[in-house]
Amino acid sequence: MINMLTLLFAALKAIFSPKTNLIFENISLRQQLIVYQRSVKRPEIKNIDRVFWVWLSKIWSNWKASLIVVEAATVIGWHRKGFKLYWKRKSRSIGRPTIDWQLIKLIRKFQKENPTWSAQRIQGELAKLGLKVSDNTVTKYMAKVKGENLKRQRWLTFLRNHAKHIVGIDFFVARTIFFQAIYVFVAISHQRRKIVHFGVTSNPRSAWAIQQLRETFAFDDISKYVIRDNDAIFSEDFKIHIRRFGLEDTPTAARSPWQNPVAERVIGTLRRECLDHMIILNEQHLHDVLHEYIYDYYNVSRTHMSLGKDSPIHRPVQNYGRIVSKPILGGLHHCYSRVA
Repeated sequence: MINMLTLLFAALKAIFSPKTNLIFENISLRQQLIVYQRSVKRPEIKNIDRVFWVWLSKIWSNWKASLIVVEAATVIGWHRKGFKLYWKRKSRSIGRPTIDWQLIKLIRKFQKENPTWSAQRIQGELAKLGLKVSDNTVTKYMAKVKGENLKRQRWLTFLRNHAKHIVGIDFFVARTIFFQAIYVFVAISHQRRKIVHFGVTSNPRSAWAIQQLRETFAFDDISKYVIRDNDAIFSEDFKIHIRRFGLEDTPTAARSPWQNPVAERVIGTLRRECLDHMIILNEQHLHDVLHEYIYDYYNVSRTHMSLGKDSPIHRPVQNYGRIVSKPILGGLHHCYSRVA
């Protein structure tokens, strides 16, 4: 703004100056512009500069001859852009009225949660909720997604629909007070993060692993898929027994524990919340510790974020009664409930 005021002051001064002074001042200013043009490849042009040249082009017929910093076509482009902005602002109140922002968010929420729904389907659902809006308006405010990805279900939806048929199995090692290795077998259902079976042994063999498979799936009519890694204990006989139970064997890729995430996560939980705080004496002691933690706490009381803060075995909300606690593993954890 200060530069523009200086320019206007110079213009007023030039009107009342002698012609000779104007000629020499014009020459000196043009020479300085040539130096500036050599040193600055692309000078910074601000909006006030654009307005000035657009205005000058309307009142001075020879304005193109004095242009040095920009080209004449650029000034014309600025004028056209200003004309578009002018009509955009002038016609903003004409046409279909905008809808409430909360309704727009609701349309996009329906679209995100139901990727196979069309605009007509969303409009019908809104109508049943007492919200009247046209199909064209719904289409206008739906998020634009390229390709056919909009019509495909998400991986999370697919996994949720099949989670009740998936069981992950895995082994981990616990150490005794004398550093003896004891192996733990864990089988966990993906649907409710429920540990359906566990077993411990200090002498892991294929026959023992097959017996754990029998105890896990002998009376299971729901599970269809078994996710496991490529440990050597999973022998050919073990794989044959998986198929005999009517299950589909689904081994993970080599060195890819992330492909069996639920089993890996529960093993980490067993360590962090139980075994890291205990000194294991022997195989029987480890079995007793895990049995109490899993069946008295983990499956029936421990809340999970993935289950909406519920337990693997549904735990109803209690609103009335006195709150009492039950210690687990000598008070390492507690189960809380209400009693009359």
